[in-house]
Amino acid sequence: MTVLAVVEHDRGTITSATLGVLTAARNLAKQMNTKFEALTIGANADRLSETIANFGATTVHQAHNSMLTDFGPEAWGESIAQVVRKTSPSVVIGTGTERGHEIIAQAAARLDLPAAMNCLEFDKDFNGSQPLKVVRTRWGGSLMEESQIDAPTKLVTLANHVVEPREELATAPATVSTIDVQLDESVAQSFVQDRVERVAGVTLATSPVVVSGGRGVGSAEAFAPLEELASLLNGVVGCSRAVTNNGWRNHTDQVGQTGTRIAPDIYIACGISGAIQHWVGAMASKNILAINTDAQANIVTKAGYAVIGDLHKVVPAISAEIRRRQNK
Repeated sequence: MTVLAVVEHDRGTITSATLGVLTAARNLAKQMNTKFEALTIGANADRLSETIANFGATTVHQAHNSMLTDFGPEAWGESIAQVVRKTSPSVVIGTGTERGHEIIAQAAARLDLPAAMNCLEFDKDFNGSQPLKVVRTRWGGSLMEESQIDAPTKLVTLANHVVEPREELATAPATVSTIDVQLDESVAQSFVQDRVERVAGVTLATSPVVVSGGRGVGSAEAFAPLEELASLLNGVVGCSRAVTNNGWRNHTDQVGQTGTRIAPDIYIACGISGAIQHWVGAMASKNILAINTDAQANIVTKAGYAVIGDLHKVVPAISAEIRRRQNK
């Protein structure tokens, strides 16, 4: 009886979501009084064993096959399924990302087991001998569902930004176990072949400050003051779906259920109504400042701070004050 964390990585670079999964898996294993183990997929992730051990894993399983040079959902899902059959963990936890959901779903189908996605909480009384009760988000985050998983191996994904990553060294060095998985052409349908390298620096998902604009900004050109404010705060600019639908900004800037989920120290939402789809992407923000002419807008009622006024006047005024203080 063990808890197995599936390590999401990109050509050997561990994702931030994985660190939360490692922490959650360790905490659940302690609760169950059992071992915490981890799984990496592909030889290019072997070097992550030390990082994983720093989170308390007792064993790191390394799935190897010549096909596993990059991400492929079918191949990764089959690899997880084979490792689960070999090691028989009680719980398998994946990341609450697009890739994480996809590979856990692939593994569940191949193992003929149920899976629960986007879990926020695990039953504090779970000891491995009973169904696992979870709380998970449904309907784009508008509903919290209590459910339970009754299966020999419980497959789940952890909602992103729910668990704060914390390192904790194990009492002994982690054991590395190499597992040569058997893959054939049936799992070679989808693989990452190429990618576009982004400009170095913080991203929408990792920035501590996000200045976001909605329909109320009015045009693509009117985002210039938001760009200036974000620059002064060493942050990035985001937007709502309405903005991308209007063609004012690229979809990569979208915050929300169908965009990027963020967790900045402060989220400055300008001219955004705060529809549930947008709120799902922003609700993990530690602080929210809403700038809006509508005091009853959903984002205003949910924000910790609000300025009721014209963003075209308020945003430049904030930037001017920041520049004044910086020049002192």
